[in-house]
Amino acid sequence: MKFTVIGCWGGYPKANEASAGYLLEHDGFHLLIDCGSAVLSKLQSILPPENLDCVIISHYHPDHVADIGVLQHARLIQRLLGKDSPILPIYGHGQDEQEFAKLTYKDITVGIEYDPDETLAIGPFSITFLQTKHPVDCYGMRIEAGEKSIIYTADTAYNEEFVHFSKNADLLVCECNFYGNQNGQEAGHMTSIEAGRLAEKANVTKLLLTHLPHYGNLNHLVTEAGQAFKGTILLAKSKLSIHF
Repeated sequence: MKFTVIGCWGGYPKANEASAGYLLEHDGFHLLIDCGSAVLSKLQSILPPENLDCVIISHYHPDHVADIGVLQHARLIQRLLGKDSPILPIYGHGQDEQEFAKLTYKDITVGIEYDPDETLAIGPFSITFLQTKHPVDCYGMRIEAGEKSIIYTADTAYNEEFVHFSKNADLLVCECNFYGNQNGQEAGHMTSIEAGRLAEKANVTKLLLTHLPHYGNLNHLVTEAGQAFKGTILLAKSKLSIHF
């Protein structure tokens, strides 16, 4: 598998960058996880949008779905220009019917509701879900292919259920919107120390800190997470790719 960061900022994108969006590739299949603001612009330097095979959405906050509309228009325009652009499936939860309905656009994209209590098969991937602690309905994901596994926490305050959910994963893509001396519980986000604690308890191989804050020294997030986790810790940045 190959995991590439398209955007890693929480709330809104930093100048010339993007909010939440991640490309997962395996056996020639291209899965986009979340599609936040400016993701489409950044994605095009890695993969043409018409080459996406599927999109999956954790929740409907704008920093995770803002570019769904422009992705739909990109696929439409490329089809009109003669590119082979089949209907793109976009998976999302159905708790917010109004937002879910936006995933379907003409014969360009089709919204497909996933059942958080069931395992979802998409291309070569097997995906299970865990509801997070966030102000709106949001789902973290465990994505597996072959013998490899990735955990995507999406947006969440610290949740002990993630320990079992993330057990022995090869990569933990963990939101880290707060520094260690802060408290993200009410906002529905994790601190650096909590991210490290989760990684240590779950015995993951690598920890990738993402959904980053717009202030402070981001390298301190790595240092603080390292107080709890002694494995490999990476700080998300655009175009960072991890092969495993």
